[in-house]
Amino acid sequence: MDFNKAIILGRVTNIPESRKLPSGQSVTSFGVATNRVWYDDQKNKKEEAQFHNVVAFGRIADIASQYLQKGALVLIEGRIQYRTWDDKEGQKRNKTEIVAENLQLGPRSSGTGQAQGGYSAQKTKPQEQEVPTVKEDDIDIEEEIPF
Repeated sequence: MDFNKAIILGRVTNIPESRKLPSGQSVTSFGVATNRVWYDDQKNKKEEAQFHNVVAFGRIADIASQYLQKGALVLIEGRIQYRTWDDKEGQKRNKTEIVAENLQLGPRSSGTGQAQGGYSAQKTKPQEQEVPTVKEDDIDIEEEIPF
């Protein structure tokens, strides 16, 4: 079995670029930066940034172009795609990108300094799902567990 999955959480690096395919489907491209922090052997803090190209299609592309702004926090789940082509001058070009299958926007500012809930877009799942809340009182800890 083969598996191609990428999950990144980072900040949008540029204003998303939107366009339409000849079929009428929306396409939005943007960059995301992710940071890595670690400490070396001498306990010195080190940081490194990686930059990722992301492309979204359809409804996810529409949401990305409408709500994403430079610097916004975003979670992308998708697959890695590698493309090659010849440019106008005949030079061979290549690009590695993440094709977004799920996108979740980070918290948005309400103007009061507090964050409110983010937005979520998914390729194959329903847009709105109610998540049940389980409280400690709802759990019966008297029940004997058979292991």
